[in-house]
Parts: sequence; C-alpha cells; structure tokens
Amino acid sequence: MNKAIITVVGHDTVGIIARVCTYLAGHHVNVLDISQTIIDGFFNMMMIVDYSASDKEFGAIVADLNSLGDEIGVRIRCQREEIFTKMHRV
Repeated sequence: MNKAIITVVGHDTVGIIARVCTYLAGHHVNVLDISQTIIDGFFNMMMIVDYSASDKEFGAIVADLNSLGDEIGVRIRCQREEIFTKMHRV
C-alpha cells in the first residue's frame, strides 16, 4: 500500500470536499480516512489516501492537487506518509 497524507486549508466555500474527492476518485486514489472541520470560516481537512492503484505518478498527483487548490482558493498539500510521519515526530 502506498499511503499519502493530503491536507487542505483555506476559506470555507461550497464544494471543496467534492472537488478534491472527485479528482482522487477519477485517478483511482482511495480515501482511507478523512477528517474535516470549519473554525470561524476557515476550512481544514486531512485525508489519508492509498495511491497504489492510481493511473498517475505521485509527483503528477501532487502537481494536480496544487493546481486544483489554486483553482478553488485553498492550499492543498500532499506528502507521502513516511515523509509526513518523520516530519511530525515528537
């Protein structure tokens, strides 16, 4: 399994989750877990995904999600799970 962590942060607007999940489903990226919250108008979402079956290379997924974030007005960051874990180890 190839896991990645996707974070989405920005001003809350209609359709953020739908747009991100539609992109992922369209490229065979499976959402394993998802958590989202809205605090004082700011949207924050974290997803754990499996990109093993994806029809795109990991780097292309990262670039596409960055572009999607620009398009919908949020910041989308995608990191391999092992990198995320090492960066956030206490």
